[in-house]
Amino acid sequence: MLIAHAGRAPRVDPSAWVAPDATVVGDVAIGPECRVLWGARIVGEGGGQIVIGRSGIVMENAVVRATPRHDCTIGDFCLIGPGAHVVGARIGEQVFIATGAAIFHGAELGKGAEVRVHATVHLRARLEPGAVVPIGWVAVGDPAEIRPPGEHERIWAVQEPLDFLAFVYGFGRRTPELMRQVTERLAAMLGGHREDGMP
Repeated sequence: MLIAHAGRAPRVDPSAWVAPDATVVGDVAIGPECRVLWGARIVGEGGGQIVIGRSGIVMENAVVRATPRHDCTIGDFCLIGPGAHVVGARIGEQVFIATGAAIFHGAELGKGAEVRVHATVHLRARLEPGAVVPIGWVAVGDPAEIRPPGEHERIWAVQEPLDFLAFVYGFGRRTPELMRQVTERLAAMLGGHREDGMP
């Protein structure tokens, strides 16, 4: 289903295919020979833009998002696996993002990188071309350190100064009533979907 949002409608190359129950919303450009499979969600939120290059594949139930502050680009010949989550990132060519992987705002993945099953590329992490994040591991920092999930303290030491909530939502951790502020701002932005419709 193609849905216009914030005055912008998806653009799908005639050679691409979007499954009937997939959802593509807003400022989204899907390139030649792309395939968007069943249940996938590709959402250009609040004016954020998504561009998917040639022969990109977005598998079942994957989510690709852009926000007003973080566009999302996916290079040519990339595969986003089932149930993966990619938001506000820059993905180079020929990147493999496996089942259940998560790629966060401001991350950059170089050509040929692999993010394996249930691995995470954190906020503003930068993976070099050809880098591999093993199953369940975490990439954090610029350039990325690739750490096993049991190293929470080491991961947090790199992640904490990047201040996820400030970078993504505009509120630092010490903001009074932080989650109230975050959810009110996010709810206001998401409320813009009330006006969505078919292009």
